[in-house]
Amino acid sequence: MPAKISRNYTGPWRRTPGRLLGVAFVRAYQLSFSPLIGGHCRHIPTCSEYAYEAIARHGLWRGGWLSAKRVAKCGPFGGHGIDNVPDR
Repeated sequence: MPAKISRNYTGPWRRTPGRLLGVAFVRAYQLSFSPLIGGHCRHIPTCSEYAYEAIARHGLWRGGWLSAKRVAKCGPFGGHGIDNVPDR
């Protein structure tokens, strides 16, 4: 049987209440609103995948801040390409 493939972060992360709440919010967005909006992201990974990983790796506050900065870059004059979550 093939391994389960996930586009969200699958590495190790501490499951604290804040992180669980944050990734649950991002996952709810991915399952409900994201299919309605469509795939128009110019970055890899997408903003929701980036938010999931940032919150899982850095916590709710720092990961949320990184996610907000990433979403702000998605405007009409923003960039494109690969934009990975920073290690620290």
